[in-house]
Amino acid sequence: MSDRRIVVIGGGVMGLATAWQLARRGARPIVVERFARGHHEGASHGETRNYNNAYADTHYLDLLALAREGWDDLGEVDGEPLLRLHGLVSHGSGASLGSAGSAPRTGSALEAIAAGLAARGIPAELLDPAEAARRWPGMRFDGTVLHSPDAGVARAAATLRELERRIVAAGGDVRWSAPARRVVPGADGFDVVTDAGTIRADVAVVTAGAWTRPLIEASGLGIRLPRLRVTEETPAHFAPRATAAGAGPWPSFNHFVAPGSQPANVYGMPTPGEGVKVGFHGIGDETDPDARPHRPVLQRELRDYVREWFPGLDPGTAAPISCTYTTTPDEAFVLDRRDRIVVGAGFSGQGFKFAPGVGATLAGLALDADHPVAPAFRLGR
Repeated sequence: MSDRRIVVIGGGVMGLATAWQLARRGARPIVVERFARGHHEGASHGETRNYNNAYADTHYLDLLALAREGWDDLGEVDGEPLLRLHGLVSHGSGASLGSAGSAPRTGSALEAIAAGLAARGIPAELLDPAEAARRWPGMRFDGTVLHSPDAGVARAAATLRELERRIVAAGGDVRWSAPARRVVPGADGFDVVTDAGTIRADVAVVTAGAWTRPLIEASGLGIRLPRLRVTEETPAHFAPRATAAGAGPWPSFNHFVAPGSQPANVYGMPTPGEGVKVGFHGIGDETDPDARPHRPVLQRELRDYVREWFPGLDPGTAAPISCTYTTTPDEAFVLDRRDRIVVGAGFSGQGFKFAPGVGATLAGLALDADHPVAPAFRLGR
């Protein structure tokens, strides 16, 4: 058992996953979260998140494999796995070999992704658009389609509950409505100053999402973060038409669009009881997370997109939802340690599926400053 006192600042999925991984390694972490349990102010709330494995970069595929180990270890909650593997379809002339959301560079990207997945033993197949439309008649497709059967959605809300349960069962502590205002260095550790009191820590892990930069700067820790752009994103749920999806379930999806043809790339997934979520990736207005307007934007454009590309959805049933993205300039995550501060930040709207792997990486850094991390995720890259 580790005798170091580790405080995790931020109780979204990344903070809870880190604390769970620490607890599995014998530590008894303390998590402090500024909002109450179940809040909707950050990026982790809601019932589902896209479990998308359509990546070409080695560092993402390695992190995805590590995350999958964690998802499998978490197992079933309420009689159902936390991953619903109903498949993912990716298509579009804007497909790129760069990070998710980056500018298109090659039309062969989906073929390269399929080959990379297959090399790791992850099922993947390429379909022509007619075959894809036959399988999923509620959708239209733009060119070659990559079908990833071993993908789908993560049950987001259930994941948060299960992570907290496991942390507490292992002797850790999760403190809600306890905003961390600053981290004060001392000779042999830190004082984490919260509205609910001061906590002495040997190591602090900052997973504060949109509040990461303000906390680091207020603490005067001298850590140079990349720009963390905070935006409010407003996808929407749409109701399926009665005969839309044919015999099979709706898959999750990515549509990599050509520049200028849509406001941004599109993603989505089915959410039982709410409809099919459809959203533009990373197109929201920049915002102060403490003054977020919760105001839907680009909803007419989103309805027009659904009308064109989803014959199986009713565009008139849009129910907007709101979350934040905290995005780095290259959309790569920050996973690193400086002195006794560990930072996990900038998950750029694509982090939830990686959470158990991110948690394992940050827990490793908290326990060992020399824990290996891919250079693409390091500060100062």
